[in-house]
Amino acid sequence: MIFIVQFLAFALVIFSIPLVVSIPVILASPGQWEKSKNLIYTGFGIWAGLVIITGIANSFIA
Repeated sequence: MIFIVQFLAFALVIFSIPLVVSIPVILASPGQWEKSKNLIYTGFGIWAGLVIITGIANSFIA
């Protein structure tokens, strides 16, 4: 079970890095918000799901 939580935490970190870089770039670029908002919302939904799943999996260890 510890391996699963470690993998989920690793996936969360790896998924967060592109979001931290791409979201400010998209928001600062003129006209990109309208083109990319579905992608940002999808990315945020996946990220939030990973946070919740990691928290639930971690509660079984502690």
